[in-house]
Amino acid sequence: MPVEKIDYALESVKKDGIQNVLASRGDPPRGQDKFAQTEGGFASAVSTYRDRAILCMQHYILNWQQVLSNVEHIRKSYGDYFGIAVAGYPEAHPEVIESNGLATPEAYAKDLAYLKRKVDAGADVIVTQLFYDVDNFLKFVNDCRQIGITCPIVPGIMPINNYNGFIRMTGFCKTKIPSEITAALEPIKDNEEAVRAYGVHLGTEMCKKIMASGIKTLHLYTLNMEKSALAILTNLGLIEESKISRPLPWRKPTNLFRLKEDVRPIFWANRPKSYITRTIGWEQYPHGRWGDASNASYGALTDHQFLRPRARDKKLQEEWVVPLKKFDDISEKFMKYCLGQLKTSPWSELDALQPETKIINEQLASINLKGFLTINSQPPVNGAKSDSLSVGWGPAGGYVYQKAYVEFFCSGDKLNALVEKSKAYPSHTYIAVNKEGNLISNVGKNDVNAVTWGVFPAKEIIQPTVVDPSNFLIWKDEAFEIWSRGWAQLYPEDDSSRSLLQEV
Repeated sequence: MPVEKIDYALESVKKDGIQNVLASRGDPPRGQDKFAQTEGGFASAVSTYRDRAILCMQHYILNWQQVLSNVEHIRKSYGDYFGIAVAGYPEAHPEVIESNGLATPEAYAKDLAYLKRKVDAGADVIVTQLFYDVDNFLKFVNDCRQIGITCPIVPGIMPINNYNGFIRMTGFCKTKIPSEITAALEPIKDNEEAVRAYGVHLGTEMCKKIMASGIKTLHLYTLNMEKSALAILTNLGLIEESKISRPLPWRKPTNLFRLKEDVRPIFWANRPKSYITRTIGWEQYPHGRWGDASNASYGALTDHQFLRPRARDKKLQEEWVVPLKKFDDISEKFMKYCLGQLKTSPWSELDALQPETKIINEQLASINLKGFLTINSQPPVNGAKSDSLSVGWGPAGGYVYQKAYVEFFCSGDKLNALVEKSKAYPSHTYIAVNKEGNLISNVGKNDVNAVTWGVFPAKEIIQPTVVDPSNFLIWKDEAFEIWSRGWAQLYPEDDSSRSLLQEV
């Protein structure tokens, strides 16, 4: 690649304020298996490294020496303006890996020596090729230190998003796949959701092991599929899930069959996994608007809806399995959860309250102390910007709206009083049902009420969350069942607290 093109690229990104570049040779031109000594191509892409942009310059050249020359040229021409990253290969460069999947000791040593020359020429940081053998990566880091490479070495982590892509990429890069990974993937390779979930788990565990060794910087290859990377970073506690922008008020599943789904009943807002498992058999998912709810067939309640991860189950036991003497003890639990004093709730699969709950948490606490035990709610929102940290969702430049909503358990007497008071507020709608299925409501059986909607540039109005009686009647079985299977059963069979919960 001519030096003039390299200088043109560097001058262009410098004008844009970009200060960090990754100098790598890149792939052969399209249609070529190997590099040829002809005029090469040039491509650029932008990635991120610690919130700063990196320009990836792909140099279609024959000799590795050119990358070394590029590093020297950047340092000589631009001094310390650019931070320079170069590529490192924990298993040696693919071109020296033999048919047995290994590089000879001589080839590996030569590869390390070349890496040191790049660092000595002015590279500030090494970003590695993808790998799945953490022990081998840590050996590579140690080998680098042994020959005097002291700059940061950033591990390249590529989450497994689908099986075929994983096999294709590791084959292309000649990446070693540990036998335990092959064994884990083989039985689930045709289940994309399971493969992606395993990829998040594997990536999380790899990063934990790497960080435990003292390396604190990670590079995740996203390939335009950021969900797995975000999940890994969330698992590691490096980012807060609440600060990730949301395409919809509820989190979209990664299942390809549900990609177009953009409407849901609000009742499962805090139990999205349960909703997904109970609707997994649907041939079509609501898109654009909620259709005839009576045509939707929900899966039956099973033990799966009441299973919890071990850590969450332990926390729930700590916070909710305490002596309950009277009804006020129960309402106090609900109040404390709304105020954020408890982290778990039997009626929620989420790890914490939604950020928007803080807007109305004092009101919710007051409601609970009056005997209305709330399990789901949202504040009114009138034209908030879509990038709002508490209530925002959807594309940039939009505005979001939502109706005030609250869902709760209460006694029949309190319900009757509430219905009587509601007559003075004709804009209020209510739906109430007891465990036996007796319905009291001021809306039609098939009425669908959109309670969130958004307006965005060049798009039709989106109405992703609805309330309707048909789905409420389906949800009520699960909501009532949680009293016993989600809470009461955590107590010994003859415990008076368990009896009190069953009575309620």
